[in-house]
Amino acid sequence: MPTLDDILESVGEFDRFQKQTFFVLCLLSAAFTPVYVGVVFFGFTPEHRCFSPGVAELSQRCGWSLEEQLNHTVPEGGGQEASFSSRCRRYEVDWNATGVSCTDPLGSLVGNRSSVPLGPCRDGWLYDFPGTSLVTEFNLVCEDSWKLDIFQSAVNAGFFIGSINIGYIADRFGRKFCLLITILANIICGILLVFVPTYLWIVIFRFLQGLVSKGCWTAGYILVTEVVGPKYRRTVGILYQTAFSVGLLVFDAIAYAIPYWRWLQLTVTLPSCFFLLYYWCLPESPRWLISQGKNDKAMKIVRNMAKINRKKTPSHFEDITFEEEDGGKQSPSITDLVKTPQMRKNTLILMYNWFTSSVLYQGLIMHMGVASENMYLDFLYSALVEFPAAAFIIISIDRIGRRYPWAAANLVAGAACLVTALIPDDIHWLKVVTACIGRMGITMAFEMVCFVNTELYPTYIRNLGVMVCSSLCDVGGMIVPFIVYRLVEVWPDLPLIVFTVLGLIAGGLVLLLPETKGRVLPETVEDVENFHRKSVPKTKTIYLHVQTSEV
Repeated sequence: MPTLDDILESVGEFDRFQKQTFFVLCLLSAAFTPVYVGVVFFGFTPEHRCFSPGVAELSQRCGWSLEEQLNHTVPEGGGQEASFSSRCRRYEVDWNATGVSCTDPLGSLVGNRSSVPLGPCRDGWLYDFPGTSLVTEFNLVCEDSWKLDIFQSAVNAGFFIGSINIGYIADRFGRKFCLLITILANIICGILLVFVPTYLWIVIFRFLQGLVSKGCWTAGYILVTEVVGPKYRRTVGILYQTAFSVGLLVFDAIAYAIPYWRWLQLTVTLPSCFFLLYYWCLPESPRWLISQGKNDKAMKIVRNMAKINRKKTPSHFEDITFEEEDGGKQSPSITDLVKTPQMRKNTLILMYNWFTSSVLYQGLIMHMGVASENMYLDFLYSALVEFPAAAFIIISIDRIGRRYPWAAANLVAGAACLVTALIPDDIHWLKVVTACIGRMGITMAFEMVCFVNTELYPTYIRNLGVMVCSSLCDVGGMIVPFIVYRLVEVWPDLPLIVFTVLGLIAGGLVLLLPETKGRVLPETVEDVENFHRKSVPKTKTIYLHVQTSEV
């Protein structure tokens, strides 16, 4: 009996209907960018120093330039101590005292500059930034700098919890319903973020935004791959992720034009209101409808697909049913992921690679925001390298295979992080180049783990396997802000050393996985354990019941 994929061959596998669906869902993928990496601009930490009452008046009276004012009134030290003292400590003197010298103000106040006591920034900070960010509005610096880590960890915690619940909604109530509900919730949370006055409420709504946004992106990914023919699914999936890279470029441009974080948040949220039009312009997944027994609705979509694609629908059919030839259906259990040697090895390596991909991808973006001389330009350069990464994957996976390009991508990312850390700060352009190479490598690794994960598990446990392994991605996202923002206080390039170790280990572990190029998807645990053998497992199909008319 012909399958639904056979029908798609007749009505168009990637024709006008699928291209329209693909385009509107790519807009959704691009709009996910501010949620995933928005901390770079929303939480930008500019150069800062303590506000000391009387300094501005004294500087104006003495006619100091800004450099002279800093030399006279801001503490200095050595190494990291200098950075902390100049940003988080101030001289405990009265700058409003009479008789303060303009040439040696500290000497005229206390006599010996080295003996001047230092104290905390009781009156706030001054920031060398024309706009605003979470950091400048809520003074998330010095002793409170850890609060920025919580801001980013909250959204990743939302990803972790939401991906499971939203996945259930998509499977239970449909891809389209899931998309519309999560889009609406994302819009509400995004707008409320603009108006809430306290840091605590911002973290709460950031968590709620994470709770729905990643599930929304995933539902779009599932839908776009379910309406195209099998020949185009992998390419469409990779290009859907590439749309996220386009979103990086757009987000960078908007952030450059609007350096005020609340206005920026509002600007990137309001266009999402147009996604509610998906109710009228997006189809439900015909595969999901068939699996739910809603065959009439599925066939209506197929007929509309054929009409838009200007193709003829098969003339002799009346119903489609979802059947499994496997007589005894297996119930998935999380213990099946580690019960046998090969399954256990696959699971542990995939979990580690999901974790590493998330830590390196988000970590390199965050570290760039901390260490860059021009945040907007460096963000642009690092985003541009994601496009050749996607192109290389599309070209190589069916020619070279999965394992070697994937391992090489991790190894290149790790090595590039090490080289970046060793390059002196005064050769900034070279640090940017090597960091971009690392970004390209981890982008390839991230995109490859997404689809190789599905190829290494048997059918009955495939969704559970992907869900469990990819959950480590969100765990990595919760940890990485602390790796980046805390370790840079010890040594600015110390996070890169951590990334190096993680990336090199990930590359080596990938080589222990079996090659899946040209292999049929495994149906049972036995197929996975004997992956080196060529086998033809039973396939799960969607059948078309054909009724012929009697003459």
